[in-house]
Amino acid sequence: MNVTDAVAARRSVRGFLDKPVDPALVERLAQTAARAPSGGNLQPWHIDILSGESLAALKRVIAEKQDAGVMEAAAYDIYPRELGVPYKDRRFQVGMALYAAMGIERSDSEARNREFRRNFQFFGAPAALFCTVDRRMGPPQWSDLGMYLQSFMLLAVEAGLATCAQECWAIYPDTVDAFLGTPPERMLFCGMAIGYEDESIPANRLRAERAPVGEWLTVRG
Repeated sequence: MNVTDAVAARRSVRGFLDKPVDPALVERLAQTAARAPSGGNLQPWHIDILSGESLAALKRVIAEKQDAGVMEAAAYDIYPRELGVPYKDRRFQVGMALYAAMGIERSDSEARNREFRRNFQFFGAPAALFCTVDRRMGPPQWSDLGMYLQSFMLLAVEAGLATCAQECWAIYPDTVDAFLGTPPERMLFCGMAIGYEDESIPANRLRAERAPVGEWLTVRG
């Protein structure tokens, strides 16, 4: 598989087979992804990998919190509070497309909430990672995190794995930090589900649209 094929194949998968992933494989992908670009070679990412009992334990903890209605202060605003067009429209459209793929009506808040909670079970994935970053880092270093995570996800495609990067975990930073033993100087950035795609899951049939090239690309000769 070449890089072009991996970029084309990568997508957010929201349903995984009950098939273990070799922990050594995930660790190898994490190590290889560290060749991602990094301004000043700061390499600001810190990665925690979970599987087996550790992953199951976290799923139990977060489910108990959600059942009890526990809310936490988000680590950061996942989206700008004043999200204008065209970004607001794109977010709305992909959300509608996702729920349509799952056969969920927009008015069915119970079903929507149930599906949202699946984020915090990693959609049944047998492995996961968390990415944290030193709180002193700013937007340039956050872009380094994105390049690291993209590198990991492309390597996962090459290895036959599927992934879903999940910034939603930023709304439970206290729970995740306590579980991982994250030192106070580091901030939770995101989680990621890792496993083998379950092609029978309706949500996995979604292929998110990309904006027309004319909306974002300018070429000058």
